[in-house]
Formats: sequence, C-alpha cells, structure tokens
Amino acid sequence: MESPDARNVVQLDAFKPRLSLSVANAKITHGGFDGPGYDNCSGYGSRVASLGSDALSAYETLDPPPHYDFYTKTEVFGRQRRFRPSLYQLHNDPKDSSPPIYEETNAEPIRGEDSSEEDEEEQKEPPSEPTRFGWIHGVMIRCMLNIWGVILYLRLPWITAQAGIGLTWVIILLSSCITGITGLSTSAIATNGKVKKGGTYFLISRSLGPELGGSIGLIFAFANAVAVAMHTVGFAETVTELMYEHGAVMVDRINDIRIIGIITVTCLLGISLAGMSWESKILFFLVIMVSFASFIVGTIIPASPEKQAKGFFSYKADIFATNFVPGWRGPDGSFFGMFSIFFPSATGILAGANISGDLKNPAVAIPKGTLMAIFWTTISYLIISATIGACVVRDASGLLNDTLLSNSNCGDISCQYGWDFTECIANETCLYGISNYYQVSTTFAPLITAGIFGATLSSALACLVSAPKVFECLCKDKLYPFIGIFGKGYGKNEEPLRGYLLTYVIAACFILIAELNTIAPIISNFFLCSYALINFSCFHASITNSPGWRPSFKFYSKWLSLLGAVICVVLMFLLTWWAALIAFGVVFLLLGYTVYKKPEVNWGSSVQASSYNRALSQCAGLNHVEDHVKNYRPQCLVLTGPPSSRPALVDLISCLTKDLSLMICGNVVTAGPPQSVAQEASSERHVTWLNKRKVRSFYRGVVAAELRTGANMLLQGAGLGRIKPNVLLMGFKTNFSSDTPQAAHDYISILHDAFDLRYGVCLLRMKEGLDVSQSPQSHGERRISAAKMNLLLFSFLLITEKKINTQTFVPVEAEPQRSTGFQKAQGKKTIDVYWLSDDGGLTLLLPYLLSRRKRWARCKVRVFVGGDADTREECVLIAHPGVLIMSTMDRLTYCLQLSMTPTFDSVRSSVHRFEKMLDRFRLDTNPKQDCDSGSERQQEEPWRITEQDLERNRAKSLRQIRLNEVLKDYSREAALIVITMPVGMKGACPNTLYLAWLDFLSRDLRPPVLLVRGNQENVLTFYCQ
Repeated sequence: MESPDARNVVQLDAFKPRLSLSVANAKITHGGFDGPGYDNCSGYGSRVASLGSDALSAYETLDPPPHYDFYTKTEVFGRQRRFRPSLYQLHNDPKDSSPPIYEETNAEPIRGEDSSEEDEEEQKEPPSEPTRFGWIHGVMIRCMLNIWGVILYLRLPWITAQAGIGLTWVIILLSSCITGITGLSTSAIATNGKVKKGGTYFLISRSLGPELGGSIGLIFAFANAVAVAMHTVGFAETVTELMYEHGAVMVDRINDIRIIGIITVTCLLGISLAGMSWESKILFFLVIMVSFASFIVGTIIPASPEKQAKGFFSYKADIFATNFVPGWRGPDGSFFGMFSIFFPSATGILAGANISGDLKNPAVAIPKGTLMAIFWTTISYLIISATIGACVVRDASGLLNDTLLSNSNCGDISCQYGWDFTECIANETCLYGISNYYQVSTTFAPLITAGIFGATLSSALACLVSAPKVFECLCKDKLYPFIGIFGKGYGKNEEPLRGYLLTYVIAACFILIAELNTIAPIISNFFLCSYALINFSCFHASITNSPGWRPSFKFYSKWLSLLGAVICVVLMFLLTWWAALIAFGVVFLLLGYTVYKKPEVNWGSSVQASSYNRALSQCAGLNHVEDHVKNYRPQCLVLTGPPSSRPALVDLISCLTKDLSLMICGNVVTAGPPQSVAQEASSERHVTWLNKRKVRSFYRGVVAAELRTGANMLLQGAGLGRIKPNVLLMGFKTNFSSDTPQAAHDYISILHDAFDLRYGVCLLRMKEGLDVSQSPQSHGERRISAAKMNLLLFSFLLITEKKINTQTFVPVEAEPQRSTGFQKAQGKKTIDVYWLSDDGGLTLLLPYLLSRRKRWARCKVRVFVGGDADTREECVLIAHPGVLIMSTMDRLTYCLQLSMTPTFDSVRSSVHRFEKMLDRFRLDTNPKQDCDSGSERQQEEPWRITEQDLERNRAKSLRQIRLNEVLKDYSREAALIVITMPVGMKGACPNTLYLAWLDFLSRDLRPPVLLVRGNQENVLTFYCQ
C-alpha cells in the first residue's frame, strides 16, 4: 500500500462554515446547556441543534480529528490548549440532563478565523526560553569530554604496560561493549516518550518505577559526585608533577594533591554556578584534539636521545611484540584490577542523558550523540594504547649515560637500540617507561599537559553539573524524607544551587584520599550498578509486552540488554566484592523503604505491567489445577454497598481473608440520575477508602433496577476464572418488620439465589447495626441530595464561564474512616460456635481462621452442638484429630450438647411475640373467599404466609425460638457468636417466615452474630490426601 503524499491530503479546515453571530454569542440558559455555551468545554464548535438555519457541514462536528494537544501535558504558548471532548459530551444531549459530577470541564473558547479581543489581549510576549542544545554539542561533545578524562592521559599507558596491548584492547572493548549495550538501552528508553530533567534517574524511575528508580538515582548522583573528585585528583596530580619538576613543593606529594584538588573543585563550583556556555566546552574539545594530534605526530618524529633515555624509540615492531603480552606488577597487577581502574573512563556516556531537560529534542539527540561518542572514543583508546605500546618500553632510567657498552651483557629490548636499563630494572629504581611514568609525552609537552587539563577539568565539570541535576529530580519526586530542600531550583533554568553545594562537599571529602587508583574502583562499582539497572529496565519493559512500550529507536535487543545487565553485575563482584555488596545493600535498603512507604506516584512503569502479566498468567494457570478440599479457601463476596457505609462488615471479613483468600466488596446502585449512578458504581473513592483502611479487597459496583438483580449480577459475574467468590456475606436486614414486605421477600430471594449458585451464605448482625451512613439505605443504594447536585451544577457553570483551560474536576469529599469493634484486640473472650447442622464444616472453619489473627488470638473457641443428651457422635466428630489439625486443643475448649426440644411453658411469651411479628405477612383467610381467590393473591404476593405454612414449619419455628434463649444463656459475654443458619425450603417456607426465623434467632443479643451456612460440600477433611 502506498503512503499518501502530504500534498494530496485534503485540508478539512477549508470546508468549515463560518459561525453565525447568534452562535458565537450563545449562552448557557437555565433550561440546560445550549450549544456553544456547553460545547465550549471542549472547544470544538456547537451542536447542529444549536445552529438553527446555519446547519453544520459534515466536517463541523464535536468529534474532532486527532490532535497533538490531546496527548501532551504541556501548555502551548499563544493559544489555549485543546482538549478532547468527553464521551458524555459526544453521547448525551445537554438539554436532556445535567452533566455528571465527574465530568471534566475544559473550557476553551470557539476559535474561527477571527480571534476575539480577549484572545488578542492574551497574546503577550513569549517568555524567554532557556538555552537548548542539539545532539552534537549537547550530547556527543559532552559525552566525549566526559569519557576522555583523567584515565586517558594518566593511566592508559600504565594499564598498557601492565596488561599488554592485547589485554588492554580486551579491557577497552569489554568496557565499550558494556557502554554500547547500555547506550542502546538508553536510546530505546529515551525514545519511548518525552524525557525531562533527571537524566538517568528519570529514565530508570519512569521505566522500572520508584522502587528501583529512586535507589539507583541516589547511587548515580553519588557516583557522579565521586567522579568529580577522581578527575580533580587527576588534575591535581599533573600540577603536582609539574611543580616537582621545577622544584616547587608546598608540603609533600599527597598533601599537595589535596590542597590543589580542594582549590580546583572550589573554582569549578564557581564556574558551574556562574554558568558555562557550550562554546567553552568546544574550546576544551579543541584543546584535547590538538593534544591528540600532537601525540600522534610525536610518535612519527624520530626520537631524540633525551626521549630515548626515557624509553621512547618511535614505532618499533619488537617493542610492540614485547608490550603485546602482559607484564603484571604490584598488588593491582591483574586483569580485573586494571579493568576496575580503566572502566571509569568509559562512564561518561550518560552525560548527555543527564541534561535531557536542556536538549532541543532528547529523543533524537540522546541516541545519536551517545552512540557516536562511544564509537569515536573507543577508536581513540585503541589507537593510543597501540601507539604507546609500539613506541615506549616498559622501563627506562631517564639517564643519558645508560647507553649500551660493547662488553655489557644486556638482554632487555632496549639493548637492541643502544640503551641499557638493566641496572634500574634489577634495582626497581626506573623512573620512566610506561610502567613507571604515567604522563608519557611524545612531542611538545605543554600540548599534552594542556590536553590533560582540558580532559580532567571538562570531565569534572560535566560530573559536577550532572550530579545535582539528577539529585534535583529525585528530590522533587519526594520519594525519600529529609532531601526535599535540595530540590529547589533557582533562575530561569531552575539550577539546583543547593545540590551543587552538596556535590561539592562529597567531592571534597573524596579528594582528601588523593589516590587515583583507590577512587577509580569505587566509582566503577557504582556506575556498573547504574548500567545494570538501565539495561534491566530496557529488558523488563520489552519482556512485559506493554502497549505503552513503543520506542522509536529500533536497534536494540531485549536479550542483549539482559546480557549487559548480567555482565555488569558479574563484573561488580569480580572487581571489588565488598564495594558491590555495599552498592546492592544500599539499593535493597532504599528499595525496602520505598516498598514500605508506597509513594503516591504513578509513572506507568514496567513493574506495573509485569504485575499484570504475572497475575494474568497465574489466573490462567489455575484453570489446570483441580480443586481439593485441603486447599479450600473462603472467597468472599461482601455486599457492603459503599464500603465506607458498613465498616464493621468490611473489618470482620478482612480478618478472615487478609493474606489468605479473595475478598470483593460489592455495591449495587439502584437510585439516582443515570450519570450519577454510573459514576457512583465505578467511583475510585471506594478503592481509595479500602486502601487507606489497609483492607486487601477488590471493589465491584453494578447498576441495577433493584437490589436482587444487582446481587445476581455480582454472584454470577464477580471473580476471574477459579479466583471467584464461593461465600456470600451480607448485613442482616434489621428493618424488615417496618420495610415493605416485597423488600423482605427480595432480600431472602438473594439468599436462595446464592444457594442455587452453590454459594455459602453468611449474615452478620450487630446490636448497633451495620450501616453508619447518615441516611438509611439498602445495599448499594446511594442518593445525591438535590442541594448538593445544585451546588455541583453551579460549580460547573462557574468553571465554564471563567474559561478555565485546564482539566478541572469537581472535588469529592473523602469518605470518613470510622472505627469499629473489629479493629481492636478482643481480649480473653470466647468465640461461641453453634454447629447445629452439618453444612460441610464452614461454620467451624470460619471461627478457626479468625482465631489465627492477632486481634482474636486470645479468644477461646467454644463449640456447641445440638442433639439428645445420650448422643455423643457430634462431640466425637469435633474432637477427631483430623478436624483438630486446623486448631489447637487449648483453643477448642468446650464441646457441649444442647437439648433443642422446647417446652411450651418456657417459650410461651416468645411464641406470642413471634406470631405477632408475622401478623402483617399473613394471608387473610376469610371464609367467604373461595380457595381460588386466595391462591391467586398468594401468587401476586408470594411473601404472604398461610396457616398451612405455619403449621408445616411449626417445629422449626419453635427451634429458632428456643435457640435464641440458649444463646442468651450461654453466650452473653462472647466476643462473637457463630451459628449455623437454618435453610428455608423454597415452596414450603415463605421468604418472610424464613426471615422471621433468622430475625428471632439472632435478636436481642449483645455480641455480634454471624449466621453461617455452607453449600453442603466438605471444607474439612480427615485425610492427608
């Protein structure tokens, strides 16, 4: 398929009609939101109905084409930002109903070809933009200056002497391999979205999340601060050598380096605070390039006797062959010892990414500049190590008298060129050669010295600028305490002056070490840790297959990134194991703190995507696992309505399910305007309330015409795969005697529906009630008062009138966190279990799960069973070891048999109250009415109770009355009463009679009562398999 040519694209704006004056001046009326007045919220014209005779064409529509403003978060100077119209604005007619309270208002005025006077007044002088850099001077040159640091001039010749040219190339290529892979990963992450200030920290934190991003941000900022000290010490070391050549000594060599280093870093701080233009960096770059040219030209020029005495003989194949193999010396004489010293010279690749906020186009500049800098610096390192190894011997005395005598027995490579350095080699007193003299110059020495100064100072400045900027971004995210004061910016560029001072203090402390070979390995570990996290970020973002991972840079591989991360971690421990342990210790310490505190940030990280993938995979994997009674867990669907309205029910079930099983808070919304109902059902404030209460529960809201219909939707639709509810929990309907009979009938019908779907059922009743909301409401019913709706509508109109050009939401007050008795420790009370019918063991399992919680741990479980006095089977069952696997003998202290046979004298008054309770539900049995009319009425009113129903269920009714007296006698001081709930047979027991049983059974009891009925399937087992 051919891509369309831009010249052939139809410009739809050319077909837009001019808006009439009446439309442009349209206002909001009391009758609704008339056309433009309402549609100004989206800024895309008005509706057809509002235009009258000026009908819109096919292209003048509220539904706009894609626009950049819809996806960006930044404001555009000179015009108001556009906003995509909401689904409500597209789908609903504003004349029909008022907008929902959640509707966002984006009041942008209609804009035609002519702008209004008000808009013209808004066109002011644009604010001054800070200096932005391109990919060459912003990234490539900056990275090259940072890579060409102190190691290039002061340690690369010595590393070549130690490791030989061959292994030095291996070290260089291994370092470049790591930095190259990291550069590819950085480029992929940087081109996946807009990169702001913070550089490496921003890349990792927005990819992996605040847990790892915060810790690596601190480590990387600290590593850059220490790198300032390393480059400054290299500069001070060069100055000290120059002073010693001219006989100038202040104290001694170490203290001279410290003094010069402190003075230098102080001057660099002043330069950084004053600001340094990119022209100054170009100057540094040119000085280094001139020194490189001087070095290469010097290797070609024939060596003078003075240079030969110092070991320089120009290009010689024998010298190259001799220096190609290793010549380890001293305690650092090993491959990894040399690698740890060299690697900091390759760590400047993130210098461009660290100032990503100052780049014109970071997505283009970072990949292009970083990879070009890695390529050219790698070539320069390889060339310099090869040339220095081909021209200079390892040891030389520097004395012109050490020429080769005719009768001397010399076996050193220098003897082939007329020099004999065997004496100083034997005595280990040689002062020159690449093994002894770090600063090797092949031609005009001042140019080489200037190159050293340019490389060290430019790298020190780059690190001194990078560390505060990374730390500033970290501080502004407020992930850690006590560091927010360093996040304040000053000036038009928001320079972190306090961060500069902190970096200065850290650098000054490490300058006091005054030993380059000691500082370099410390930095290597911290940078390797940072690179490992960058590569892992790229791999993790790729492996999660998140739709949000769409880097425009395609030349990367997730497996190559993983390999780079593994190599970095392995090298950390091979270089300095104790420094690696410290680095990972800091990472895990900060990771643990962030996980514990859970900062309120949402960056759409790959960790979130991975969590979703793992959850989805595990849920799908459960489909291949068959259910087993030993793995049974009560997975609870709790009809709480808004969870904040029944906190006691939420707290009790949370004790049962926390860290054990599933809990879903269901909310059936049945009243209110359509938009408000939908918003109430899906409101995020319910989830926020649960999270603040530290309740591990899901929330599911549905909209239904009535409670029973919504409960059926939840019973059949809640859950995912095998992770779905198997127990329904509700609050007891205490107002059934005053509510409509149909409401009582529907309430019990929900229980029957749950039994039909093989759910276990639990009802919680408390003396003080469960619903703590201000107005009584059924499960899930949530009404918005007219006064509140008018206030919200007024706020909406006011916002629209003022033409606010940002997304505005009407604030919703937070739900209160009311305390309940289930949040407190229950003390030395009892959990009384009345296991009156065998429901599969759910009645016994739930109290056991409660007793495992800390709040209920001191409560003893008392189990009561019903039956004749001479029957012991029930107690034998409870005392069986297979059941007691779940519990301990000291908690299961009672197994009492209760006589359930009532005597009429003992329950006379209770029976009278029970019958009086049923009077309003009885079917009128007038003898004058025929049987057919009575049955028809019962069909129309299924909640009616006939005399036949009462007579048929008299024994069960007397049993519930007797049980209520037993509960009062035995469990007056219990912390909780758990009792097996009777089952009312459909067709034989009317719902109102069944509800009367449950009400009389649990009424007038001080402790909370939990009525439990399993689905008659085993949840306990005697066996191990």
